Amino acid sequence: MGYRKDIDYTLYLVTDRELMQEGKTITEAVEEAILGGVTLVQLREKRVSTLEYYNIACEVKEVTDRYDVPLIIDDRLDIALAVDAAGLHVGQEDLPAKVAREILGPDKILGVSARNLDEALEAKNAGADYLGVGAMFETSTKDDPVYVSIDELKRITKEIDIAVVAIGGINENTIDRLKGTNIDGIAVVSAIIGKEDIRGAARDLLERFNSL
Repeated sequence: MGYRKDIDYTLYLVTDRELMQEGKTITEAVEEAILGGVTLVQLREKRVSTLEYYNIACEVKEVTDRYDVPLIIDDRLDIALAVDAAGLHVGQEDLPAKVAREILGPDKILGVSARNLDEALEAKNAGADYLGVGAMFETSTKDDPVYVSIDELKRITKEIDIAVVAIGGINENTIDRLKGTNIDGIAVVSAIIGKEDIRGAARDLLERFNSL
């Protein structure tokens, strides 16, 4: 069973500093995204030391706390605990969701990546609060992505009673293809974090999602 029912998953930003426009800091980008309507932020850092990840997480959490937006840490349970983040997101090759839930306790948000209904059911039973389902569309932020069909996404939202967030290649050109899928939100990387006008990009995607 998932634990948290009070989280707004509508517009879920996943950070990637390598995609950011030159001259912007991660904290500036996250603040702009929140001001544009982002409701949840996942800090994703793949190529930094543990100390650097911790320091970045502390800086970003200052921003998310100021706006009362939950901060999720990607993959690194130690960092999530160290900065008292709102939660953790794990993939299929990361720490098992059941173990993560046991260590996190009942009050933290736990998200799990799922590519099909079997993985979705397993994640729910392990205590996930939400699923990140994808990759939905062509994406450059994942190496060798496994793509999920719209039909499989619909199957998951029909059978699973925890929040479902679609991820992977979602932007202003692809979001309309998610119409009728009954998802709770969209997770976006480059279509927000990679833009010059981050606030405007977030606002535009939020409007598009709300009109699906």
